[in-house]
Amino acid sequence: MLTEPRIRSAKPHEKPYKLPDGEGLCLLITPAGGRLWRLRYRYRGRESMVGLGQYPEVSLKMARGRARDTRRLLAEGGDPAAVKRAERGAQADTFEAIAREWLDKQHFEAATFEKAEWTFRDLLFPFIGSKPVRDLTAPDILDVLRRIEARGKHETAHRTRQRVSQVMRYAIASGRAKSDPTRDLRGALTPVEKRNHPAITDPARVGELMRAIDGYIGDPATVAALKLAPLLFVRPGELRGAEWREFDLEAAEWRIPAERMKMREQHLVPLSRQATEIVRELQPHTGHGRYLFPSLRTRERTISENTLGAALRRLGYSKDEMTAHGFRSTASTLLNEQGFSPDVIELQLAHAERDEVRGAYNKAKKLPERRKMMQAWSDYLDSLKAGGKVVPLKRRA
Repeated sequence: MLTEPRIRSAKPHEKPYKLPDGEGLCLLITPAGGRLWRLRYRYRGRESMVGLGQYPEVSLKMARGRARDTRRLLAEGGDPAAVKRAERGAQADTFEAIAREWLDKQHFEAATFEKAEWTFRDLLFPFIGSKPVRDLTAPDILDVLRRIEARGKHETAHRTRQRVSQVMRYAIASGRAKSDPTRDLRGALTPVEKRNHPAITDPARVGELMRAIDGYIGDPATVAALKLAPLLFVRPGELRGAEWREFDLEAAEWRIPAERMKMREQHLVPLSRQATEIVRELQPHTGHGRYLFPSLRTRERTISENTLGAALRRLGYSKDEMTAHGFRSTASTLLNEQGFSPDVIELQLAHAERDEVRGAYNKAKKLPERRKMMQAWSDYLDSLKAGGKVVPLKRRA
């Protein structure tokens, strides 16, 4: 029979070999130095072998105990290989396994992927990661969400519930779950009070902001992103992820692909003369890479979601006063006040169009109006920045 000293002193050979312990139990020594427990047995007249773990994680004593359990199963008419297959199947169908599988199939931008991965890794896996997805219940999930709420993170709790629901729907579609228990959690979480993104909408203060942005000193990519944010008023994530291949400077257009848009539909941003000039000035700095606004740490990733917010803080604007997302509210408010068509504004903001056919028609029909509006908007911001007489937008358009 084997002993611990004999196991530890066993050296690997050119070919695998076994150290027997008796009654079918042996230790397989691989050429790479692995020590794997194996049990040979007969089931219904056929000889077979099952793995019992790896040394030293599974000690000699533990291996003998597992071997006894396997022989007892055989004596009761069970098949150890079938039990092993069932165990592997159960592991493959855990919430963690399916969540990782789902996450690998998503085409998230880097920041979104990192946030989703953090949600699973830190908030969900420690509590429900090892549970078979088909056995998850509404109380199981609610218990996890209550832990998040207890820290005052009510919005995070709601978003975490959405992530669980996405994984459950994927599990249902792939035949590994029958229902989504998050549907039974409606009304169980503390409601989140919807807050608008802070934004400056007073023309005089917008002029001050534009002058502050014009004087900002920093990394060329950050400077360019900060200058483009008010001119283009796209969502911050759409701006940060901008790629050079999406731009046609001759046509003065930026086409954001559907996979990067919130509504999963391609969006065209007409570039004003001022916006085109900013992009051209940035080209010598980052035009050789993929992204317009790459991270300082690695050119393979974009600036972080906090970069523009931090730049605004450096300019003296608190997060309760102005945010990167607030440029959309600024543009929407002032463009509406100046009499531009709400339909044109909404199209440029890339808000959802309920009727898909009407939406496609509108986008094509109103593109000339959108081009005029974007140029008028840039000219208007220039006049506010200059601090002189402000010419109404419609007259400029």
